[in-house]
Amino acid sequence: MWLARTGAVRRTTPILVTALALPALLPAQAQGGRQLPPAPSYTVSAAPGPIKVDGRLDDAGWRGAADIAVDWEYTPGDNITPPVRTLCHLTFDTANLYIGCRAWDPRPREIRAHLMDRDDVERLAYDDHILVLVDPFNDQRRAFQFRVNARGVQADAVNSAAEWYEDWSWDAIWASAAVIDAEGYSVEIAIPFRSLRFPLTSEVQTWGFQLERSWPRMVRHRINSAPFDRNNSCGLCQANKVAGFQGIAPGRNVEVTPTVTASRTDDRPDFPTGSVENGSLEPSVGADVRWGITPNVSLNGTVNPDFSQVEADVAQLDVNTRFALFYPEKRPFFLEGADFFGTPIQAVFTRTIADPDGGLKVTGKVGKAAVGFFGAADALTNLIFPSNQGSAATTLEQESYSLVGRFRQDIGQASYLGGLYTGRFGAGYVNQVGGVDLYQRLSRPASLRVQYLASLTEYPDSVVAAHGQPTGQFVGGGLSSSFSFNNANWGVQAHYNDYSPNFRADLGFVPRVDTREYGGEVSREWRREKGWFTQLGLGGGLYQTRDHSGQLTDQSAGGALNYTGPVQSEVSVRAIAAKERVAGVLYEYPAVAFYLSIRPTGSFSLGSSGSFGGTVDYANARKADQVLLGPFASLSLGNHLSLTVGHNFQRMTYQGNWVFTANLLQSRIFYYFNTRALLRVVIQYQEVHRDPSQYTVPVDATDRGLFGQLLFSYKVNPLTVLFLGYSENSLGTQDYDLTQRNRTFFLKLGYAWRP
Repeated sequence: MWLARTGAVRRTTPILVTALALPALLPAQAQGGRQLPPAPSYTVSAAPGPIKVDGRLDDAGWRGAADIAVDWEYTPGDNITPPVRTLCHLTFDTANLYIGCRAWDPRPREIRAHLMDRDDVERLAYDDHILVLVDPFNDQRRAFQFRVNARGVQADAVNSAAEWYEDWSWDAIWASAAVIDAEGYSVEIAIPFRSLRFPLTSEVQTWGFQLERSWPRMVRHRINSAPFDRNNSCGLCQANKVAGFQGIAPGRNVEVTPTVTASRTDDRPDFPTGSVENGSLEPSVGADVRWGITPNVSLNGTVNPDFSQVEADVAQLDVNTRFALFYPEKRPFFLEGADFFGTPIQAVFTRTIADPDGGLKVTGKVGKAAVGFFGAADALTNLIFPSNQGSAATTLEQESYSLVGRFRQDIGQASYLGGLYTGRFGAGYVNQVGGVDLYQRLSRPASLRVQYLASLTEYPDSVVAAHGQPTGQFVGGGLSSSFSFNNANWGVQAHYNDYSPNFRADLGFVPRVDTREYGGEVSREWRREKGWFTQLGLGGGLYQTRDHSGQLTDQSAGGALNYTGPVQSEVSVRAIAAKERVAGVLYEYPAVAFYLSIRPTGSFSLGSSGSFGGTVDYANARKADQVLLGPFASLSLGNHLSLTVGHNFQRMTYQGNWVFTANLLQSRIFYYFNTRALLRVVIQYQEVHRDPSQYTVPVDATDRGLFGQLLFSYKVNPLTVLFLGYSENSLGTQDYDLTQRNRTFFLKLGYAWRP
């Protein structure tokens, strides 16, 4: 969205009617454009011989493979002939699907290709790479995505068409290799059929395919195997169709992944004085099991699961915030099939399950119905208490049991009707949420999305007393509705959300309730193949929130400018006039936010985000002025060494008087031995200085925190892994210097066994 969403009013009819009617009033060229030919179709046959995945397309098995030309540039050009030639080949045998691509380049020395960690999409996206989308059910709703750069580094995801969602947490076991030579580079991919889901039939199957080449130079050229119509919001509907798959099956599709972890944490019990005492070694053995019950439905189970957080959370400044911070899920069991449980209201957020003893999950598709279920037993119970003005949180040292069920029925070409249930149960505690959702594609560029959930909650008496929650069982409701229209030139969005004061989604992430919010915006885009810009956009909108008594609590109105140009440069500027109610007072202030980045070479990039202007000092309930800056940079030294660094700076003043300054520095150093092994150093340092005289409550004048982590990682595939690492935390205030609080040594071994 162009402008930050901040809320809505009780009546939504005017804005929704306007949004629905506006597309008809847009200029004719915005809804038309030149007629594009349909995506080419192909027929594939079985490989006549073996194929060795070494990046060289010289095996006998490639003879007679289907040739697919990748010759439609859709960014920055609009379905024009691309500046480079790409030809891909497609074939299969009883075990694997094979894709081989030859990418010619007039200046091979300029090929951008670096070693990096698997699924490091932020870096891989700006390297030369090949992308493959596979839609085995040919239903234009869900596809498997595979990317390989010119060094053979892998990334994979699940694409959900209705949500325009890429789930990079999905991992499959597959093989890839790439070779750079005097004419460009070539990529070879082998995807085991047991890593995919597809219909089990003796008849000839037709699959959807889409192949793309990314050629980043002064601008990033994206080149497709089929024309891309920007007036059509369904990307998978425009994929190539490949017929001829026959005599294939996923096999037994059983995968067992035993894991062994061991850690030791040393603490300083008399912090900050005293010495660090060695902790005890804590070994743990667990196992995950994946079983393809049918080619379309899989069951995942875990016993004593390894949910270790090998990757440190990216730190966030939490100074002058009202609502709970969001941290993404990273644990393998919960990530499997996560896209099945995503809905407009985030009623499923599995990081609320803090310390599970085990879990069971079923996901799949039966005919036109997608189904998902999981259950978990948790040794802890994490709770968020939302309200209009802020959120609080607590953890109960008691067991809870979680259940989630999801059903989605396909309707027509690209619409669906779904249902969701979540339940969490413990001693004196229950939270159940259930409801329905609809995604309706109104036309090629327009869609409507609606979800309603009802909740029933009861907290233990201790929680009621400590956190001011309702007594006994109480109910609430949540509504999310949005309209979207996007074609080649125009964008129109409108939404209305309504969360009652007693709505709770304890298995999700809904940190604010007691809101009726609406908003809408209109944007216009211009595109050019070359020149001082390749994409230019202007937009404006209004967002407003009221509580259920009808009182205005938030409003944001303004406009935005987006620019994309040479040297892969991006600039976004957003100016708003805001209103915000805190402690019964409505404050008004202007603010400007910006983002800019530039990538002059394939090895170096830099940029910054930030904002300045008015804000609200939540700790002291008053209007103030604030500056936020977030510069960042990345540098690759050759193919093996890379560095990323970012700094978040925040400064607040009140009537010209300094209130606080906060700094957060984060850096990561990587050394890549090859596509499987790396050494990583993470450093996160936070420092906050305050003027206690400017606060209405006692505060520390200074506090500091330092986190460091050293990790060696070796991945044969996403599940056969070795992690060996060390991390430590240090704290400091105005009363004592940075002092080590704890340190941890850890080891993890995982092995994927496919009988």
